[in-house]
Amino acid sequence: VDAQLEKIAPTIMPPYHSSFNKAEGFKSIGGVAILPIKPTYSKGTAPRPAPDMQLDIIDETLRFFKANIFFSTFELKGNADRLLVYLTLYTHQCLLRLSKCTSQEDVKRQMYSLAIENFVLPTDAGFQLRGFFQAVGSKAESDELRQYLLQCRHELGSRLAEICCDGGKPSKWWTCFAKRRFLGKALEGPGSR
Repeated sequence: VDAQLEKIAPTIMPPYHSSFNKAEGFKSIGGVAILPIKPTYSKGTAPRPAPDMQLDIIDETLRFFKANIFFSTFELKGNADRLLVYLTLYTHQCLLRLSKCTSQEDVKRQMYSLAIENFVLPTDAGFQLRGFFQAVGSKAESDELRQYLLQCRHELGSRLAEICCDGGKPSKWWTCFAKRRFLGKALEGPGSR
């Protein structure tokens, strides 16, 4: 039996990648794809999705977060993956904040204040995974990327507040992931420097 087990090659589970990597026609700034977002809770400059589009990048981030958080490596397969990496790091930051909350209203307040805080762009020198991203060509592009990511942060935080609160307080099945770090990095707390 041991000899048979040695012959079987170990299976390595790959991380989940964005389905938008194959999509064409989307603008990219600093290697970050500017993808459509269903504006459920936010307003902004993000492109509107087609009527038949069921999932947007925010849905993908929340769907893949619990699996992708366990990976210590991530091979980029396109510009949409760069956005997925940033939003996964931001989801972790949200979980760090909401794990201290005691009610759903408190969670919503924390998610709003976190979204509007001043943040480092992934294309800036101080960002944790700067090597994944490309330099931005101009101040106008930098401002456009900041506005897009601000809308993503609002939307992701609001959706996370809705799905992770059961019985009025944050679910332990979400907050337990605040202890993990995606790719060994975090936007705040342990692993942020």
